[in-house]
Amino acid sequence: MTRRKILITGASSGLGAGMAREFASRGRDLALCARRVSNLEALRDELLAAHPGITVAVRGLDVDDHAAVPKVFDELCAELGGLDRIIVNAGIGKGARLGTGRADANLATATTNFVSALAQAEAAMSIFRRADAGHLVLVSSMSAVRGLPGKKAAYAASKAGVTALGEGLAIELRGTPIKVTTVQPGFIATDMSAKAGDAKLVVPLEKGVRSMVAAIERETVRASVPEWPWRVLGLAMPLLPRAIMARMG
Repeated sequence: MTRRKILITGASSGLGAGMAREFASRGRDLALCARRVSNLEALRDELLAAHPGITVAVRGLDVDDHAAVPKVFDELCAELGGLDRIIVNAGIGKGARLGTGRADANLATATTNFVSALAQAEAAMSIFRRADAGHLVLVSSMSAVRGLPGKKAAYAASKAGVTALGEGLAIELRGTPIKVTTVQPGFIATDMSAKAGDAKLVVPLEKGVRSMVAAIERETVRASVPEWPWRVLGLAMPLLPRAIMARMG
């Protein structure tokens, strides 16, 4: 099934903007939301210039404003005449070692990456249950496979929550017209990964985005991307000694 009308959160930069460009190149209509409206408007102009046959709707949205999420999703759904796929992508990468006086960073990460992802999933599922169809995509992380130490502990925990949410929904909705995919990216070159200090096994943004979009289009329940080496590492990580996991952190 080709999903023609796609909403992406966190679309003003990084993976969200990259996915918007890739889906636009495939002729899809897009609903894009993020906090930085000026970035969204510039991206909309870029996409329409390159692909004049598509529709691109934009809205400002802070996903931590949980009451605003369903309102914005419903507005974009009405503007596009429905939504076939909603990609819950908005997230942050703040973090500090627990107990070092930066609880604010860890709590912000947990809130945006999990609680706000849950709010987005609620709004998306409301739309899809009304239509009895749709594709929910949750962008998690390979860090969800196993807890990471130090400044990445809260981030990994928040993404593990996203993966568990996706798994629960996939079990609940099996055999129905509503599909759920959880995408677990490895290290892809974005501003957020650069700030996190991820240097090894990093792939260029374009390659990472293509692998994400390919997995989303297949509508598999869970995908580690890029497939090499992250599919293999995803199987190995639960078995690795903690000393090796410490170096990965």
